[in-house]
Amino acid sequence: MKNKLLNAKKKLRDAGIETFSIDAELIMMETTGFSRVELITKDDYTLNEEQELNFNNMLEKRLKSEPMAYILNRQEFMGLDFYVDENVLIPRTDTEVLVEACLEYISNGDKVLDMCTGSGAIAVSLAYFNRNVEIAAVDISHTALEIAKKNAKQNGVLDRINFIKSGMFAGLEKSVKMDMIVSNPPYIETEEINKLLPNVKDYEPTLALDGGIDGLDFYKILASEGKNFLVENGFVLLEIGYNQKETVTDIFTKEGYEFLECRKDLGQLDRVLIFRRFCSSSLDLYRK
Repeated sequence: MKNKLLNAKKKLRDAGIETFSIDAELIMMETTGFSRVELITKDDYTLNEEQELNFNNMLEKRLKSEPMAYILNRQEFMGLDFYVDENVLIPRTDTEVLVEACLEYISNGDKVLDMCTGSGAIAVSLAYFNRNVEIAAVDISHTALEIAKKNAKQNGVLDRINFIKSGMFAGLEKSVKMDMIVSNPPYIETEEINKLLPNVKDYEPTLALDGGIDGLDFYKILASEGKNFLVENGFVLLEIGYNQKETVTDIFTKEGYEFLECRKDLGQLDRVLIFRRFCSSSLDLYRK
C-alpha cells in the first residue's frame, strides 16, 4: 500500500493538483476504511482486487480535476457532514459566514426561507444550530431537493424543514410571511463561467452558477419579489461575489430595503450583505 500511495501522490503532483498528498491519502482511506494513522501503521497492507479497482477509479477522476467532494460524495460544512454530487454545488467555507450571520439575526420562533437551497447546507445548518425556527427550503431542481432532504435526514432535522420545488418565488403562497430570507444564489456572470477553474466549470452544475449576463439576475428577483414574503422589519441575508457589494446594495436600496452591514470572508473579501425590509418608523431602527 505504501508504494501505491506514494505513486498516486506523484501522479497527482505531476498533474498539477496542489493538494496531491492529502487527496491521495483520502482516496486510500476511502478505499480501505483506514484512518490516517493506519495508513502509516499498516503501510504493508495489500489491496484486494475490488479495492484496487476502486482506488484506481477514484484516482483517475481526481487526475481529471473532479473535486474530491464529488469523488467521496461528502463535504463538511459548519462541522456537519453533507452528501454532495454533481447535481449540487459543493458547500464552501465562505458560506459559513452567511450561516453564522443568520444565526446572530434569528430570533426564536422565526420563519426562515432559504432560497436556492441546493444541497441544503444553509437550511440544515440553521435548523441544526437553532431548534426553535421554522425553515422553508426552495429550489427549482427536484434532484437538488432530494439531496437536501437526504442531508436534513442525515443531520436529524428533516421534520423541521419544509422543502418546496419552485422557480424562485413563483410557487410560493403569498399569504405566508417570513422573518428572514437567506440566499446563496447563482451569481457568476455567464461569460465568466468558462473561465473558472476546471474543477468548477467542468463539474459543478451550471444552473447553480449562472447569474445571467451581469451576474445579478437572482438578486434583482430577490429584491423585487422578496419583500412580498417578508414581515415588516424582516431580514435578507445574501452571499455575493467579491466585487458585487455596491451593485447588489444599490439593487436592494432602490427597492426600499435598509442596508445594515457587509461581512467579509476568511480572505477578507466582501461576502455577505444584510438588509432589512423597509421600516414604518425610525424608532424601529434597531438590530434584533
